[in-house]
Amino acid sequence: MRAIFSGIIPPVSTIFDDSLQLDRNGMGKLIDSLIESGVDGLFFLGTGGEFSQMSVNERKEVAEFAVGYVNKRVPVLIGTGGTNTREIIALNHHANETGADAVVIINPYYWNITEANLLEHYGEIAENTELPILLYNFPNLTGQDLSPEIVLQLVEKHPNIVGIKETVDTAGHIREMILKVKGKYPHFSVLAGFDDHLLNTLALGGDGAISASGNFAPELTVGIYKAFQEKDFDTAMELHRRLSYLPLLYKLDSPFVNVVKEAIRLTGVDISAAVLPPARLLSEDKKQQLSEILKQAGLLK
Repeated sequence: MRAIFSGIIPPVSTIFDDSLQLDRNGMGKLIDSLIESGVDGLFFLGTGGEFSQMSVNERKEVAEFAVGYVNKRVPVLIGTGGTNTREIIALNHHANETGADAVVIINPYYWNITEANLLEHYGEIAENTELPILLYNFPNLTGQDLSPEIVLQLVEKHPNIVGIKETVDTAGHIREMILKVKGKYPHFSVLAGFDDHLLNTLALGGDGAISASGNFAPELTVGIYKAFQEKDFDTAMELHRRLSYLPLLYKLDSPFVNVVKEAIRLTGVDISAAVLPPARLLSEDKKQQLSEILKQAGLLK
């Protein structure tokens, strides 16, 4: 049985104008360029989509625009995670009414939650939506890991939990998720969250990536995925070597959403680089460093 979600699904940056309102024209340009590049889906309102700096109404506005603009050209995944179980359930209802294909739900941050409460949290959410759910594991930001053992319990009890975005810098964690969860439920999607774990995720039996570079270097991530599927491992390795430079970008600033938007601009999509505070515009010095890294990856001349 094939995974329900697979391939390259960029976590799309949310584009704002100078007054920090949704820039529909800029969002449309980015969405069109990504679809034309051959991506397998689009994920809105993830970490790089700045969901954590938005109000509920702003999140709903982005979700409605994204689903409507994509217009079923590729699957649309909407991030509905947060710290409030009731709010997540409400956002899931909205995503369903809007026409999203799935929701992606990061585990609650701030509190360190007991395993029993975490299972209850996701269980209540799963029981209150008809949409497929992808879990979102990003322990560096949430402070708490979604272990393969916890994920397996959730998948066994809730059939609409169908995948996970593994934003972990540990191949062993990804391997265990594949062996323990996907090994038992082959339809379960295991998707890398960090750029340079795409190839090893595929090699271990995983399904693709939801990584930030998909916004500005889809030729690398889509190229690796397609080459791997075609068993053209030489091409996959060559593209992987180029991709390996890109994690250096995310060290330029924090939050790194400004870096991603500047990379999108530098690689040819004319968008506003405005970001929601506490993120700020990237300094000129860091823009120059960004340009050098993109040149090393063969994305700029």
